[in-house]
This record gives sequence, C-alpha cells and structure tokens, in this order.
Amino acid sequence: MPKTDRDPLAALVHVAELIENGGQITVGQLPPIECVAVANDEHNCLAMLRRRPGETMFQLLARLDEAIATAWIDQYFTDEINQK
Repeated sequence: MPKTDRDPLAALVHVAELIENGGQITVGQLPPIECVAVANDEHNCLAMLRRRPGETMFQLLARLDEAIATAWIDQYFTDEINQK
C-alpha cells in the first residue's frame, strides 16, 4: 500500500528503518505499567518508554521514533522503565 501525506505513520521513519533492518518494536502492558513502547535491534535495547498521562498512542510512537534516532546518533539509550 503506497504511503500518502495522510498517513501519520509515514512520519515514523526511524521505526520503519529499524523494522526493515531486522529490529522490532513492542507496545503493550508491562505490569504494573499500563503501557510501554520498547525498541530493540539484534544487539541493543534502544529505548524503553512509558506512556505518559494523556499521551496518545501516536505521540508515544513519535517519541519512540525520536528515541531510536537518539540511540543511533548519540549512543544514548532511553530507559523510562527501570527507574533508578
């Protein structure tokens, strides 16, 4: 299916690149956390995010997309799950 300007997921270029290169994302519950989004490739867990109060699913995925880019460019791996 061709991407169009009306496809908001087309903006998630880093998510798409990750998946095209064998990585994956997971979105779901991780009790006691109601919703998390995790991105990993074959070597690293790139980002683990908690869904914020009032945050839409698309906003969560957009933050995940940015966190993937940050991991690739700056070697900074976001972890909002394992709070210290």
